[in-house]
Amino acid sequence: MKLYNTMLQEFKKGAMGYATLAIIGQSCLGSVAVMLLLMNGVEASQMTQLFFITIVCMSFNGAVLAQLSAKIMFNILLMSVFTSLIVIVLNLV
Repeated sequence: MKLYNTMLQEFKKGAMGYATLAIIGQSCLGSVAVMLLLMNGVEASQMTQLFFITIVCMSFNGAVLAQLSAKIMFNILLMSVFTSLIVIVLNLV
């Protein structure tokens, strides 16, 4: 919890700068997840995973564009990154 609070405070200090960098980073990570996902086929389970990746990545981009509070942006960013990482790991196994 201490790490989360420290990272959140740092994100709040430079929210617009970090949000700009985070959009690029999480979009690239989401793209890698989608690439690995689609390399394994186009079944219903893959399309469901594709839907979730797209929604989570777009929600962060929307949060930045809507200029939501730094805490909400940071939480959505973490959710996006962890969702992409989970899909990457699931499709590499």
